[in-house]
Amino acid sequence: MRFDELNLDESVLMGVDAMNFKETTPIQEQTIPIIMEGKDLIACAQTGTGKTAAYILPLLHKLMTVKHSDKLVNAIIMAPTRELAQQIDMQFEGFSYFAPVSTLAVYGGGDGMTWDIQKNGLLNGVDIIVATPGRLITMLEMHPVDLSGVQYFILDEADRMLDMGFYDDIMKIVKKLPEKRQSIMFSATMPPKIQELTKKILHHPEIIKIAVSKPNDAIMQAAYICHEGQKMALIRELFSTPIKSKNIIFSSSKLKVKDLAHTLKMMKFSVAAMHSDLEQPEREQVLRDFKNGKISILVATDIVARGIDIEDIGMVLNYDVPHDAEDYIHRIGRTARAGADGLAVTFVSEREQGKFHRIEQFLERTIYKIPLSPEIGEGPKYNPKAFERQEEKQVFRGKGRNWKRKPGTGKKNG
Repeated sequence: MRFDELNLDESVLMGVDAMNFKETTPIQEQTIPIIMEGKDLIACAQTGTGKTAAYILPLLHKLMTVKHSDKLVNAIIMAPTRELAQQIDMQFEGFSYFAPVSTLAVYGGGDGMTWDIQKNGLLNGVDIIVATPGRLITMLEMHPVDLSGVQYFILDEADRMLDMGFYDDIMKIVKKLPEKRQSIMFSATMPPKIQELTKKILHHPEIIKIAVSKPNDAIMQAAYICHEGQKMALIRELFSTPIKSKNIIFSSSKLKVKDLAHTLKMMKFSVAAMHSDLEQPEREQVLRDFKNGKISILVATDIVARGIDIEDIGMVLNYDVPHDAEDYIHRIGRTARAGADGLAVTFVSEREQGKFHRIEQFLERTIYKIPLSPEIGEGPKYNPKAFERQEEKQVFRGKGRNWKRKPGTGKKNG
């Protein structure tokens, strides 16, 4: 099904088109109409199914078509980690570009200015809050935040939040919400704890279960276990010989994409950056140049890469590990198209080992680790369980984003 068959608001469809989303995934096709109808929903879907857009798009549609207060929080999306909260907020930024909808990411870390930005957003009213449970609880306990206007409550990766011990925090937040609201839950699994939570916060929910497809077998997958500071040296080594095919380098940060593209240009490579700061005509020109061979290396964020449907991409390089298997599968799926073989390489630093291990678990395979050359130097040992424990301990640390005015809307966007 095409997105323009879903009766989404025109401003939302413009954002979908700008993001180069064309065909819905099964989870999107099945859940978007249910959410648009206002029903509660529990969706059991592994990463790799497109679940984030499955709730972002109908939520934006409802905020554009259903009356709501401009001075109160209208929707809360809960995520287990600051990293996922950042990723969700970035997707909202892309999809809501043509819609006067404001968003604010609320998660731990940052300085006093970050705290003030988050506090002011909560107190003055913002359409959508994307938050980690612990940080939001802290804000609610310290400031008189009015949640009486919340019409939509969404839990993403609910099973992981419970695994991380957030059940009590979630229930504290639920008690502060209006009884009459639409509640939506996405979870990769359905253990007893999730079933108990479902009974307490959802009302007569629709239930959707979706399986996820695995990567093409024609893709050779490999990884380098390295220190963060070794990644650029690995780039130089990988591209030290003449480039014979098109290559894509993915990063989760548009700032890092810009820096990488600038560095590669200084190294005399034919390279261009693809990120959400580009206007649509600029994106289209970059893709034309890439398709026609004027550009041999494209450095891109996930958020604008969906429309890259070019058959002769020889290698996909993950400069940093994507958040989950959903993004990993999408990224490496740009290669090995139309019956060709392809190579997918991932740089895995110490702090990214936990994420990479979860991707391996989902794929049910061990991805080959390429030894570092003597010129690069010795890398860290691959010990993902140790770094997974560190990740959970540091879940509330992070760096906040500015709450800025969106051009032409008079409103603020996270």
